[in-house]
Formats: sequence, C-alpha cells, structure tokens
Amino acid sequence: MSVRIRLARGGAKKHPFHKIVVADKRSPRDGRFIEAIGFYNPLLPKDHADALRVDVEAAKKWMANGAEVTERVQKLFATIGLCDKPAVRETPKKSAPKAKAQERMKEAAEKAAAAEEARKAAEEEAKAAAEAAQAETPAE
Repeated sequence: MSVRIRLARGGAKKHPFHKIVVADKRSPRDGRFIEAIGFYNPLLPKDHADALRVDVEAAKKWMANGAEVTERVQKLFATIGLCDKPAVRETPKKSAPKAKAQERMKEAAEKAAAAEEARKAAEEEAKAAAEAAQAETPAE
C-alpha cells in the first residue's frame, strides 16, 4: 500500500482549514485517511502559533516507514525543520524560447553591443577632438 502525507481540506467556503493526514494515495483528498498528524490554517499569519501544528514524532515515524510527502506539505514541514524545502524551477523547459527566437535574441544582443561600442568610440573621438581644439587655442 502506497501512503502519502497530504492535506485534507475542511472549513467553510472561502475559510479553508486543512488537516495534515496520512492516507492511501488512492483515496480521495477529503476521504478516508489512516491518521491525522496535524493541522494547517492558511488564514493565520505564518508566525502565529496556531497556523501550523504537527505531531513531529508521528510525522518522522511515517516518513521513516516510507510515506511520500506531497510538495505543499513538504514546504510546511521545511518551515519547522522536518525535511528539506522542495526544489522549485523558476522557468520550465517547456516555456523556453524555440531555436529561431533564440537566434533573433542573439542577433539583437549583438546589434545592441555593436551600437554601444560605436557610441563609446564616438564619445572618445569627440573628447579627443575637444582636447585637441583646447590645446590649439593659445592661452591668454
């Protein structure tokens, strides 16, 4: 039997309240569970004492016996130091630009770099010309 530690939603409409439960992964979200090991109230501030309560011993026991932890519960457990924070990808590979778009972006970056170099060269020439003109005028 595959077991997961996950959230079971309770509370009224727009007033969520979650129990942290150990359940068979095939059972429904708010359905039958093996053991309730804590609760989470997302409406309270994160530093409030009643926002998250977990029976640490029971959670450690279930994780040692091979219970999977869902990503949301893993984030909650990471705040109290029970497990590591899950890895979050900022941008998935699917949303990366395709080959032609990458070529266009590369060409645009090269053009911008060339324009910046030309601007710097023009500034240096103007500065050298101003210094030369200042050197040619006699001091009065």
